[in-house]
Amino acid sequence: MGVEQKNQEVVRAYVEAMNAGDFDKLEGLFAKDADIHGVLGRGSLAIAMPIWRALHSSLAMHLEIEALATDGDNVVARFRETGRSVGEFRGQPATGNAYEVMAMEWFVIRDGYIVDRWGVRDSGMQARQIGWQA
Repeated sequence: MGVEQKNQEVVRAYVEAMNAGDFDKLEGLFAKDADIHGVLGRGSLAIAMPIWRALHSSLAMHLEIEALATDGDNVVARFRETGRSVGEFRGQPATGNAYEVMAMEWFVIRDGYIVDRWGVRDSGMQARQIGWQA
């Protein structure tokens, strides 16, 4: 298996761990000094992990890989993200409403570990579908 295929497998393991809520496995996929960029800002894994736990427990987030593109250490994923508002999330009440958005994440992987991760999703559409915005 080539490096690019191995890097794609790291991203597949990330999705599997995220969907399962296996945060120990998820943490093990990242370098200790990984830099995480997302809708809520930028930070270390210690900052991102509580947000990911909340996404999993409050929004029942599920990622489905629609496409992967790889160039050396870079893997870009396009996801179909679905979920349901089942608990309070960052001060917003649970509504029971489902959502579906497109999300994209860019990973830099070195020596089998994610060292950088950027995530973007249509959080405005997500909020409207959940019922947090008119």
